[in-house]
Amino acid sequence: MNKAFVKESDGDDDDEAAALALAIPPGSKNYITPAGYQRIKDELLQLIDVERPEVVRIVHWAASNGDRSENGDYIYGKRRLREIDRRIRFLTKRMDLAAVVDPSVHHGSDQIYFGATVTYCDQHGQERTITIVGIDELDPLNGKISWVAPVARALTKAREGDVITFHAPHGVDELEVLAVSYPAPAAD
Repeated sequence: MNKAFVKESDGDDDDEAAALALAIPPGSKNYITPAGYQRIKDELLQLIDVERPEVVRIVHWAASNGDRSENGDYIYGKRRLREIDRRIRFLTKRMDLAAVVDPSVHHGSDQIYFGATVTYCDQHGQERTITIVGIDELDPLNGKISWVAPVARALTKAREGDVITFHAPHGVDELEVLAVSYPAPAAD
């Protein structure tokens, strides 16, 4: 059956809306560091100014070659153009929802807030260092966890030397905050 006669969504917009709704807690802002915001902005500008015009040029050239139904450059170019447009919409929505928070305003503080780099020890003596960042900056392999992560929420507002109770999936754990640091303010 021809797809024109069937009301089916390709699910792209639904997937994006679900990702936005699941990632950011209801009633919360999309907190992000200035570096994270700049990275999103750079990616968006790269897509708009470089990648999209190049793909449009290729699709235009491929379309001028004739039969589009068997033209690989045209078919894959159109697909890539849809992917780029979807990513542009996603990044634009993320930037619109973003609340840029500069963690350097807490430089010298021993209390944990957004942007803090925290070293803590669990009850088994295992030491970990994490940095609390925005949802879009998440990189667990490099110790960057989202501010909505359970451990980040448990540590928030604790101070250096505090022992907090953390309800982990495997049970209750006690975490001792060993060190808290923030990036130094940029020199103007």
